[in-house]
Order: sequence, then C-alpha cells, then structure tokens
Amino acid sequence: MLNRLVSFFITFILCATSSHAAEYKLAIQPILPQAELKSSYQPLADYLSKATGHTITISTHRTFITYWSDMRKNDKGFDLVLDAAHFTDYRVQKAGYTVLAKFPDTVSFSIVTKDDSFILDTSELLSKRIATLPSPSLGALRLEEIFPNPMRIPNYIWEINSAAAIESVLSGKNDAAIVPTRLASSYEGLNIVMETEPVPHMGFSASPDVPTDVANKIRDALVNANTTPEGKEMLSLLKVNKFDPADNETYAGYAQLLKANYGY
Repeated sequence: MLNRLVSFFITFILCATSSHAAEYKLAIQPILPQAELKSSYQPLADYLSKATGHTITISTHRTFITYWSDMRKNDKGFDLVLDAAHFTDYRVQKAGYTVLAKFPDTVSFSIVTKDDSFILDTSELLSKRIATLPSPSLGALRLEEIFPNPMRIPNYIWEINSAAAIESVLSGKNDAAIVPTRLASSYEGLNIVMETEPVPHMGFSASPDVPTDVANKIRDALVNANTTPEGKEMLSLLKVNKFDPADNETYAGYAQLLKANYGY
C-alpha cells in the first residue's frame, strides 16, 4: 500500500511539473538572415530555457515588412521580444508588453560613404544609391527623417543586413549606406557623413500572456547574467558584456518614429 502511495505521489508531481512547463517564442528583429539570426541568438534561448525551466525558442522573420505586419496583428509568435527602441515602445503602448531588460548603452546610425567619394553633406546624396535595411527598420526611419521631401530623396537600395550595406559601399555598388555607428567605426575606408541622435539599445520585453512569475525569472536571469559562469558564456556568444535593468519608461516616446508607417 505504501509503495502504491509513493508511486502515485511521484506520478502526480511529475504530471504537475509537466503541466506547468510551457513553450515561449522569442522574436528578434530581422537584422540578419533568418538562419544566421537564429544561430546567433540560440545561446540566449538556451540560457533562458535553463534559467526558467520553460522552453524558449527563436522566432524569425524574413524582412522588416513581414515583421511589422505580424506585429500589428499581435501575432502569437511575439511572447518575448528582443527589439529596437521604436518597436519596443510600440508594443508597450499598443499591446501591453512589459520591458524586462536591455542591451547596454545606446545606438545611433551613421550615413557612410567610401572615403574617396568626397560626399560631405547629405544634400549631395539626392538621387544617389544609399543602402539600408527595409522600412520600418530604425535606419530606414532615420533616412525618412533626414529626407522628408519625397521629391528629393536618394535611391534607397535594400540590403539583407548592415554588414552587407557597408560592403556594398566599399565595393562601389552603392554610393552610401545608413548603418549602426558602432559597426561603421569597425571598418576602414569609410567616411561618416552624419550621425543620428542615439536611442536606447535593444530592449527585451514580455507579452501580457507571459505569466508574471515567468517574466520575473527572465528579468532576473538577464540582469544577473554577468554574475554566473553560464550567463557570462551566453553574453560572450552574444558579444555583449551584460544586460542592463530597464522598464517601460526607458523606451517611452520612441514609438512616434513609426507614426508615418501604414498600420500605426
């Protein structure tokens, strides 16, 4: 009889634990081709899975166009998101997401040309070929701010990521590109024509469908990652030194950058 009771108790505990385990999809803005993006951020998903006891999987999108479309439909692929400032604030304002943490520091974009092109001002780029990720990526939105007159704009050329945009300038395929300033500074042979105002780096946010206790575990795992061997390994693979604490106020107002986009 005792053995039966013990067996029943163990079975109950296992079933209860299994019933509470869940799968959450982590969406990341499409700054890289899908396969490369998934590979690059899989260490983050693995780390959070171990820290929370739940299964965290990477959700990717092919372009910013499909990404924005799914975002506006409140797509179920957005349980957790690591995203740029304007998208992060958009979800907070429109869908009740909660910001848990962020990459450290800020991000600005620079318009760059080949250093022998002698283009010194943005006005000289009218009708020139300028590489960018598709709108509503942050770089593309910054271009729309710089060139608000649709009759006086460069010829926008979509590239698959910022590194490809830079290479297209260095090879002579395009006349200029708008890319993260930090990335631009790592290349030789570029001239920075202008730099945009910085915004907070990418934020990690949770959907209101994610239980509070799970969100709190994720927050703690992120902000304390630089204090554990497992966390330090994950951060090293992501090429960041830590996650900073952040909340909804950190990104307040940046959704305004999307106001001119269809569906806002």
